[in-house]
Amino acid sequence: MNPSSRSFPSYSRTVSERRRPIEKGDVAMSQVTLGSHAELAALVDGLDLDDQKKTYLRVRWLGQMNWFASNARKDQLRFYRFRLVGIIAGLIVPALVLLNTHHAAAATLLAWLTFSMSLIGSISIAVESFFNYGGRWKQYRRTSELLKSQGWQFLELTGTYQRFHTHQSAFHHFSVTVEALISEDVEDYLTTVMRDQDKTESSAPTASPAPASTPPHRG
Repeated sequence: MNPSSRSFPSYSRTVSERRRPIEKGDVAMSQVTLGSHAELAALVDGLDLDDQKKTYLRVRWLGQMNWFASNARKDQLRFYRFRLVGIIAGLIVPALVLLNTHHAAAATLLAWLTFSMSLIGSISIAVESFFNYGGRWKQYRRTSELLKSQGWQFLELTGTYQRFHTHQSAFHHFSVTVEALISEDVEDYLTTVMRDQDKTESSAPTASPAPASTPPHRG
């Protein structure tokens, strides 16, 4: 039989079979949208694994990867929005200050506009710094990409999984790696992102405490 005419199950090939070029009947990795939850879940369902392991892949690996990716996108948008508002307001304020008018009503309006834009810019930068959207975005994006990379290596049995012949034998190593990445993200978040947020909070001006009232005299 001509080797090129053989058909192999997707993602359950042996090491020697994985060296064969992908043919028309195979699932080409380049044709799969990397960020598609449904398509990745379909690939997981096609693996030669028991239901418990497939559930782990869908809930733990795929679910966590999509959670990190989704929150990375949200925090990226928040970071850009608050920073852009702060930058634009910071550019407008000096221009308003340079405007000179002898009309009382116009001067009053310019003063209020200058005050408003300065306040909006300061609040925008302060909110972004307090919630540390930039740090959270980078942290979530890093973990999402690492989980995605490990997942594709596991599906194709390449990279660190090249020594395994089947997904069944590679699953333990994959699950340990996934849990290590998630634990590392939690530790990095607590030590880096929260630390930066605490620095921002501690540097913010605080109101002076009111003087303590004199306790009533007890006879």
